[in-house]
Amino acid sequence: MNDTDCQNEQGAPGHVMIECLKQIIREYEELEPPGELLPRRIAIGSLPGKVSVVTSVRGSGKTILLRQRIRQLIEGGVPRENILSLDLADDRLYWLRHENPDLILEAYFELHPQKRGSETVHCFFDEVQALPHWQLFIERLMRTEKCEVTVAGSLLPAPEEETASPLTGRIVSWEIFPLSFREFLDGKDIDSDGPLSTKQRLTIQKAFEDYWQVGGFPGVNRRDQQQRVEAHQANWKTILASIIGHHNISHPRAVIDLAHWLVDNTGFFYAISHLTDYLKSLGHRVRKSSVVDWLVAFEDAGLLFSVNIFSNSPTRISVNPRKVYCIDHALAASVSSGILTNRNSLLENLVFTALRRVTPEIFYHRTKTGREVDLVALLPSVPGQEQAIMLVQVCASLADPRVRQSEVRSLSEAMVELAVAEGTIVTWRTDETIPVGFGTIQVVPVWRFLLETEPRI
Repeated sequence: MNDTDCQNEQGAPGHVMIECLKQIIREYEELEPPGELLPRRIAIGSLPGKVSVVTSVRGSGKTILLRQRIRQLIEGGVPRENILSLDLADDRLYWLRHENPDLILEAYFELHPQKRGSETVHCFFDEVQALPHWQLFIERLMRTEKCEVTVAGSLLPAPEEETASPLTGRIVSWEIFPLSFREFLDGKDIDSDGPLSTKQRLTIQKAFEDYWQVGGFPGVNRRDQQQRVEAHQANWKTILASIIGHHNISHPRAVIDLAHWLVDNTGFFYAISHLTDYLKSLGHRVRKSSVVDWLVAFEDAGLLFSVNIFSNSPTRISVNPRKVYCIDHALAASVSSGILTNRNSLLENLVFTALRRVTPEIFYHRTKTGREVDLVALLPSVPGQEQAIMLVQVCASLADPRVRQSEVRSLSEAMVELAVAEGTIVTWRTDETIPVGFGTIQVVPVWRFLLETEPRI
């Protein structure tokens, strides 16, 4: 049986489908786990009785991460035949979307009948969203077989947040982002751990110039500028096409126009009503509820994120605009028109993504006098302790005295109102400490902020 046979088996007898699956399973078993790759400071694992769910925006490296995990299992003594690995977006498996996914298990256990019920099978299903009702299949698999399951996808809402999900309470989530700056340095064999010498600092600062241009998507590394832009744009189009297809959106052009408006305005405010009016001005017949759904879809895909005002009042949150950020500053630069995106807005986007790796609880703040603080992050805390609040302003340069005074005043007012003793201003190069009435403001260069913000593993 060849690949064409596999691709044309929709509606074929069950035994032919199983033979097709067996062929593909064998191919994945024979794949060599990756050797030296761009290192990731991410460790995915498994817990007994839990399903590991890995989510990420397309192109951020989750597939390689799964293969690295497979390599770890093999190096730890797990036999290769005890690992069932499938990419469910494989074109040859398209027909499986219309069939019972239990065929996967039948095919695997026909290949390895001695494993059933006697040895743990480690299951890895990439792009699991291609399988309709995948949660029912995984729940049944966990309940009826002796296995550990890891699934990954680019368009997965958090299953543990869905109260009707059959996997509620049985999920361990792993959210994967494009390469952080520290991981980017690892890929260049630049040591960034521990105290830094003057030479190391200069090396890291030079490497940041590259990271600023390249961004965090592994697939654009080692390409020239034009190739990077083309790769970013191709990935952007593919992500949007996946969102449109996955959600069966009937207004694809409106979704694309909305996404472009948002990325053009990264770091800026928007209101649902204004977005709806904008789309209508382009000739799209859309409702506010559709725009809200599309914004959720962008976030589920890990592409664009919305930030609310920092407040305990639902009313205040609802009447104030949101801010928007893109998953990667270099991606935003490659696909935006460049009319509004500039170094300040992209720098703020970069700072947002650094914080987003640490916590999903990110807001902006408006003081009682109407001054804005760009980012408010609620940092993870140990049980029994209150979450620490991090206040961050982003400004490429404080050389202009009026800009410096404005940024310091906004941050110091917020520090008083929120009872936070330290604030941060992230700049391109400046490094200093500014005493204010309620505490101190640390002015830090962006490369150092990125290194200090990222948790070490």
